[in-house]
Amino acid sequence: MQVLVTRPQPDAQATAARLDAAGHGAIIDPMLAVEAVEARLPAGAFDAVALTSVNGARLLGGRPELPALAGLPLYAVGRRTAAAAPGAFGTVHVAGGDGAALAELLRARLPRGARLLYVAGEERAVDLGAALAGDGISTELFVIYRTVPAQALAPATIEAARDGRIDAAFHFSPRTAATLAARAQEAGVATYFRHVEHLCFSANVAKPLAAAGWPTRVAAAPTEEDLFDLLNG
Repeated sequence: MQVLVTRPQPDAQATAARLDAAGHGAIIDPMLAVEAVEARLPAGAFDAVALTSVNGARLLGGRPELPALAGLPLYAVGRRTAAAAPGAFGTVHVAGGDGAALAELLRARLPRGARLLYVAGEERAVDLGAALAGDGISTELFVIYRTVPAQALAPATIEAARDGRIDAAFHFSPRTAATLAARAQEAGVATYFRHVEHLCFSANVAKPLAAAGWPTRVAAAPTEEDLFDLLNG
């Protein structure tokens, strides 16, 4: 099968390599690019650090503020984020793959009065501060990157859509899904994507695709392994 991969680099290339190893083809067209932004670490001491994305985990490793966080417990939204995080932290706690699971883990582990550093991007799928405020946990936001949407579909993607050569598409985030739907509409190829099997990380990811009238299937759990299970099922 030919699978459209729209996640940012370098993850898009890694997914494409995995598709190739499984006997599938990949069309890479990232719908978002990740850019570091200037940021200042909030003052004061913290009791823990939270990460909700692989992008944040990777970029934190190159930040000059990292030594100030060394030894603190790290709370990661899922396994991939934990694996991408720098090794400077103490105990690493891994949630079940989404923001709600991470908030639940933090409530269970952190005492009232704890101060949490939330390392994130400019646009966030979860508001940890609001989720934890009622539990007496103070959350400080440390924004270190932004994601910039693609301005157009790649010519190869447009051609493949028109020729009916895209069998499936992997969707990892609501923003990449929404950006693909918008760019396909602008390119005049949105109707072709109604014949593509759109395999989604979660129900939230599927929403902008369903709104475009495209068929969606949602993974049993928000992992790449489960997307491959959908593809091969």
